[in-house]
Amino acid sequence: MIAKNTICLWYDKDAEIAARFYVETFPQSTMGAVHRAPADYPSGQAGDVLTVAFTVAGIPCIGLNGGPAFRHSEAFSFQIATDDQAETDRLWNAIVDNGGQESACGWCRDRWGISWQITPRVLTSALAAGGVAAQRAFSAMMAMRRIDVAAIEAAMET
Repeated sequence: MIAKNTICLWYDKDAEIAARFYVETFPQSTMGAVHRAPADYPSGQAGDVLTVAFTVAGIPCIGLNGGPAFRHSEAFSFQIATDDQAETDRLWNAIVDNGGQESACGWCRDRWGISWQITPRVLTSALAAGGVAAQRAFSAMMAMRRIDVAAIEAAMET
C-alpha cells in the first residue's frame, strides 16, 4: 500500500545505497521497491535506479536519483529520539563514521547531505519541563556536538 504522504529525498545517484544504509542503521526501517528508469533522462540512462521506496524509523520515504542539481540543507532533518547514551553513540557514529559530518547541538549530516538530529529523550524532557533546569540543560546542549546524556542530567540537577 502506498502511503498518502511520503517524504521524497533527492540524491545525485546514490538513493539505493543511502536507503540500504538507513535500513541497516535505524530501527523500524525497511526497504521497498527499487524502480529503474524506463528511458534515458537528463542525469541518467535507461535501466539506472530512478527511485527507491524505503521506511526510515517508521517514516515512509522515496529516494529519487535526480542528479546534482539540488543539494540538501539543514532546513530539513530527521529527528531521531534515543533512549540512552549507547543508542545515541551508535546512531551518531554510524552516520559520522560513514562519511558524515558532525554539527552542533546533536545534529550531524550523512554523506549524502541529509541532516539528522540524534536527540536523547532526556534532553527533550528537560527542555519541555521549563524553568531553571531547562535553561541549564539548554546551555549545556549549546556547547555540545553529540549530546552527552550524563552532562544533560548533571545540568538539570545542579
